[in-house]
Amino acid sequence: MTEADNPKDTHRVGAVILAAGLGTRMKSDLPKVLHPIAGRPMILHLMASLNELEPARTVVVTGPGMDQVREAVAPALTAIQDPPQGTGHAVLSARQAMEDFDGDVLVLFGADPLVKPETLREMLAARRGPDDPAVVVLGFRPDDPAAYGRLILDGDGRLDRIVEFKDASPEEAAVGLCNAGVMAIDGKALYGLLDRVGNDNAKSEYYLTDIVAIARADGRACAVVEGDPEEVFGVNSRAELAFAESVVQRRLREAAMDAGASLIDPDTVWFCHDTRLGRDVVVEPHVVFGPGVTVGDGVRIKAFSHLEGATVATAAEVGPYARLRPGAVIEGKAKIGNFVEVKNAIVEPGAKINHLSYVGDANVGAGANIGAGTITCNYDGFFKYRTEIGAGAFIGSNTALVAPVTIGEGAIVGAGSTISRDVAPDALAVTRAALRELGEWAAGFRSKKLAQKEMRKRAAAHEQDADKGAEKRSAS
Repeated sequence: MTEADNPKDTHRVGAVILAAGLGTRMKSDLPKVLHPIAGRPMILHLMASLNELEPARTVVVTGPGMDQVREAVAPALTAIQDPPQGTGHAVLSARQAMEDFDGDVLVLFGADPLVKPETLREMLAARRGPDDPAVVVLGFRPDDPAAYGRLILDGDGRLDRIVEFKDASPEEAAVGLCNAGVMAIDGKALYGLLDRVGNDNAKSEYYLTDIVAIARADGRACAVVEGDPEEVFGVNSRAELAFAESVVQRRLREAAMDAGASLIDPDTVWFCHDTRLGRDVVVEPHVVFGPGVTVGDGVRIKAFSHLEGATVATAAEVGPYARLRPGAVIEGKAKIGNFVEVKNAIVEPGAKINHLSYVGDANVGAGANIGAGTITCNYDGFFKYRTEIGAGAFIGSNTALVAPVTIGEGAIVGAGSTISRDVAPDALAVTRAALRELGEWAAGFRSKKLAQKEMRKRAAAHEQDADKGAEKRSAS
């Protein structure tokens, strides 16, 4: 449902995502929120969770010059925070896009990629609860609260205030419930609350957390929803990026197994965010899935294979040590074996490319057999050309097919051939030099070389004896 469909529905959801941070600890020219996790920028992981709630309006707050971020989050609206003056100021920067929004507004952080949609739904449910809280804050209980802000509850379990660690009394510092920063806010009250946030603090910044105290002073309730510490994890360094990657990979592995795939050694299999595996797929250890891979039912992906931009149909086999590049389509019961690379090619049902071959820009017909060491020579340094191999054709080992070329159905190409012209169906094509045999040549060659070896050995020994004699004369 779009905003225009029901403009007065206060159960609509909006979101303001804060993404203006430069991420200096990442030491990168790439904006922090665009660093990839499972092949997708971290901010898009957050937005994927958000999109499950079907938000009516989303605004991403960036810094000046962050065109890459604005392009990545499109078609979401964007606003610019310039100069940065705290989290409250960042949400104020989205005012023009959000001020007329009277639904619930989620405030999220672009570098928090692990937040789950279920948690956001729980926060919205609390926001719409009988107490009508103005603000719902996501809390968590880390093993080490460290310097996190503390969430202080009143006697009825409502949120009374947020206390920064440096300002906390010993009793408040002992509270284990910490502030994750994520909020669900009554959209009708949001900017009225923010307008009263001051910057009388050491950094002269406007803190979003201050709206809790302001709402409480207005007589409005505030509430807390507790989340898993893992999902509120924020990424600010390369080490934290690696941890987030490990979390996402674990979730993807669990989802694949829950959907009916078998991972022999799950921790060694690496997924992309969009990997799709069918039922009864078996994935052996050390397999990597890049972007855009779809695998049908009953497929076996053998160890140390790498797939990207590829489709593998029902009951096919891939690997071990195979590489499927973008545009590879492996149809039902086809086999791609060890050290085979396939790129922009269709391998039709039952075809076999079992070892040590490169097939690019090609069509391999049903039931065809491609011998070891076969390559399609698809590039002349300027343009790419296709190779067409007919159904049931047999390509002998160590063959070069110089595209554009067509091998007809049922044709046989002899091993070691270089084929640069079309081959008719059911024909035999062979390109080889005539065999020349010299009788007894090998025996004479060996005798000659053994004699040379013996002469070199004697010369070396003679030289060594001469050197020893010279040393004795010098010593005397």
